[in-house]
Amino acid sequence: MKDYGTAVATAETVEVTTSSDVVNARQVVRTLAQRGGLPLVHQTKLVTAASELGRNMLIYGGGGVVRAALVADSGRSGVYVEFRDQGPGIPDIETAMQDGWTSGSGLGLGLSGAKRLVDEFDIATGEGGTTVRIVKWGR
Repeated sequence: MKDYGTAVATAETVEVTTSSDVVNARQVVRTLAQRGGLPLVHQTKLVTAASELGRNMLIYGGGGVVRAALVADSGRSGVYVEFRDQGPGIPDIETAMQDGWTSGSGLGLGLSGAKRLVDEFDIATGEGGTTVRIVKWGR
């Protein structure tokens, strides 16, 4: 995934410690998608992925931080979202990324479903936590 460091430095940040915070993060993502001119179908896909990833971060990582920002590259605009927790990490990332795998408590999309909804997806996980970065591009 491209380095979006500049965007992250100016990103809107939401601390996630409760389900209400996941809703707030999802609203920030929707607002940025609208501001960035993403078509409605792209907005819906991005917000759905953000909801799933935010819930996962809360349930499995004990909460964390969501950072979201508008990004531009090669004449196109999009929304970058980063989900970072300090939980135990994902013990078996290969299994967790398989289609159809779910823990049973999320929206049923799992990580693979969230990945299919966005244009760029990156995950890093270990004992110090998990970071998922996604980008959804407009037209």
